[in-house]
Formats: sequence, C-alpha cells, structure tokens
Amino acid sequence: MKKKLSTGKVWCFAVGQFGWSVLAALISSWLVPFYQPDAETVAAGQTIFVPQGRVVLGVLTVLGAITALGRVFDAVTDPMIASASDRCKAKDGRRIPFMRAAAIPFALACVLTFWSPVNGLSWVNALFLFLMLMLFYLFMTMYCTPYNALIPELGSDQKTRMNISTAISFTYIAGMAVAYVAPVIWGFLQNYMERVMAIRITFTIIAAIGMVCMFVPVFTIREKDYVTAVPSDAGAVKSLAATFRNRDFRVFVASDVAYFLGITMFQTALPFFVTMLLKLEESMSTVYFVLMTALSVLFYVPINKLTPKFGKRRLILFAFCVFTVSFVYSAAFGQNLPIPPAVQGYILCVIAAPAMAIFGILPQAVVADIAEVDALETGENRSGMFYAARTFAFKLGQSIAMLLVTAFATIGYETGLGYRITAIAAAAVCVLGGVLFMLYNEKSVYRKLGIK
Repeated sequence: MKKKLSTGKVWCFAVGQFGWSVLAALISSWLVPFYQPDAETVAAGQTIFVPQGRVVLGVLTVLGAITALGRVFDAVTDPMIASASDRCKAKDGRRIPFMRAAAIPFALACVLTFWSPVNGLSWVNALFLFLMLMLFYLFMTMYCTPYNALIPELGSDQKTRMNISTAISFTYIAGMAVAYVAPVIWGFLQNYMERVMAIRITFTIIAAIGMVCMFVPVFTIREKDYVTAVPSDAGAVKSLAATFRNRDFRVFVASDVAYFLGITMFQTALPFFVTMLLKLEESMSTVYFVLMTALSVLFYVPINKLTPKFGKRRLILFAFCVFTVSFVYSAAFGQNLPIPPAVQGYILCVIAAPAMAIFGILPQAVVADIAEVDALETGENRSGMFYAARTFAFKLGQSIAMLLVTAFATIGYETGLGYRITAIAAAAVCVLGGVLFMLYNEKSVYRKLGIK
C-alpha cells in the first residue's frame, strides 16, 4: 500500500514551486522593463540593448516579436515533454528524473536572459535574447510539467489535494514576492556599481536561491513511495488529442489563457504604473506587490473553508470579477483620482488580494479533478499532458501579454497612455475569462468523483 503524503512532505513539495516561480517571475516582471525601459528608467541609467519601437513589420517591437515566436517553439516542446514524462519508466518514477535534470539549466537560462553579450544597442543582443528565452521556456516546461503532474498523483484524496494546492499557492506567491524585491537589492548594489551590473547580480542571486529550492522535492520525496501509476503508451500527438477531447478541460484551458493574459499584462506593467502613472519611486512596486502578497495569504484559510461549501467554480468566477474591477481602477491611476498617489496603490493591494489567493489555490485543484476523472474514464493516467496544456496556457498568456504590453507602451510614451490602455485590456480579457469559465460543468466532475 502506498504512503499518504504527510504535512511535512507537502511543504517539501511546495518548496519546488517557490523555486520555479521565482525564476518565472523574474522573466514575467522584469524582462520588459529591462529590455524596453520607459523614459524615466533610461534617465536613471538603464542601457538600451535591443532596437526599440515598432520595428518588426511596423507593428511589433523586437521584444514582442521574440516572445511571440517563442510560443511556436513551446507548441512543440510542451506536449513532447509531457508525453515523455507520462511514458517514462525510470526507477525513480515518471516525474522526478525530469525535474532533477532541468533545475540547473532552468536557472542558468534565466540569468543569461539578462546578460546581453554587447554592452549597447545591437541586433546581436536581440538574437541572444531569443535563444536564451527559448532555453528558459524549454527547461521551465521540463521542470514544471512533471512537477504539476505530481499534484493529482500525490494527492490521493480531495483533502490532500487541497492541502497541496494551498501550500504551492503560498510558495508560488512567495516566489513572486521575492522576485519583486529585486529593485530593493539592485538599488543597494548601485551604491557600488552601475545599474545594469547591479540588476544582473541581483537576478543571479535570486535565481541561485530558486535553483536550490527546486532540488528540495527532488531529494526529499521518493515518488514511488506515494504514486502508483502505469506509464502511458500513447505518443505525444495521440495523447494531446485525447486530452483535448475532454470538454471540461477545453473550457478550463480557454479560460486559463485569458486569466494568464490579463494577470501577466498587469504584473508586467505594474512597475510602469508606479513610475509613470503614480510618479513614485521604482522601489514602490516592491512595496505594493509584497503587501498584496501578504494580504492574499490572509485569505488562504477562508478559501479552504469556503471551497467545499460554494465550490471552486463560483469562487473562481468571483475572482475574475475582482480582478476586472482592480484593473479598471489601476487604469485611472494618477491625477484622475482625488487620492494621494501612494494611497491609490495601497487601495489596489487591498482590492486585488482575495482574487490573487483564489487563483493561486483553486485552478491547480480544478486540473487535478479533471485529470482524475479522465483517468477513471479512460483507464490511462495522462496527468503530465493535462498539466502540459496548462503550462502552455501559462506561457501563451505570458507571451501575448508581453506582445501587447510592449506594443501599447509605444503609445503616448511620455504620458503613460499606453499603460492605461494595458490596464483596460487586462480587464477586458478577465471578463472574457469569466464568461468562458461559466461553461465549466463542475457538478458533473464532482459527481464522477463521488463528491457531494
């Protein structure tokens, strides 16, 4: 009989989420400010490394085009790695070997993404950035897809699954918060060196912490002590097709892409909201995000208690509404509101915190539910492929967000109009995500799982 995951092992597993979320947040939060800085950041000493403006077909920025092309690459690697993990017959299990192999190159690619070979404006830097981002997303998939596939496999019942989802939500948000502390660190280092080097050293330190954390579940959890799973025999294409035959999963993924698109647009533009719209110091973005994170943690226990009563679907729909209001509010930042600029940011933190907590916990649990139902109906465990599709949704949303944010940023460059447009666009896609998620048939899923 397989062991049940203890509370200590749940947290060992969750530390891995902290590790990869730190790296993901460095890219999602700081790639655009680093490579397509606003006027005030350039004045503060930020070097411009890649061509600016809409230089690709007169529509896309270089940075936007690079992130968009990356999704073509991802469209191939995500199902391939998921299928390889589902079919893996290694003695250590189906998931852990992939995580162990990916941790170091994942962290290294993250750091090198910000280490342009030419110290100035150059197309060589653009090519180097493209290559590093492709490696970053490849190794991210190699770690995250098997990691996420372990959630329904380690969570043998609803209670354990919710405990895992809550723990990894906490460590995910904590990882993002650490990434947002970066301006404080590089601000200190700028007393001893120029800005770009200070940023690079900061990211190297944070990435090293993330790498160490990604190894924690690898060396503390013996996968085969907890998981009984028959490797899938289906190839990548066949397995992916079978995964998307699941109607509820198609609905979830469509909604999830909208969520990641909206939240990534917001997170990417947050430093610009602070400097361009609120006219505050760059380090205030750290204050706001850490505060928002701390407030969201206060909602974890209530969400765990409310989920059995109201269901995951209702709470996620509520979170979509909260984010929509938050993004519309942030579009009005600055002199448009009769409130001190710093206070405007604090109000945003209070409004958005419960939605952050809900989206941090429940979507992972929804995928676990769908994957378990599919395994019961088909007799084949393809958790890796289900989470690969969600990882792809995450990266697709990120990619489109960066494409849009970098394009919008060129509108009213000196006034910040493009960032207000970004906030409205983020709100619009959240509305779309909520409408799509209304089609998710939670009652049917629960009935098949024997949950009343």
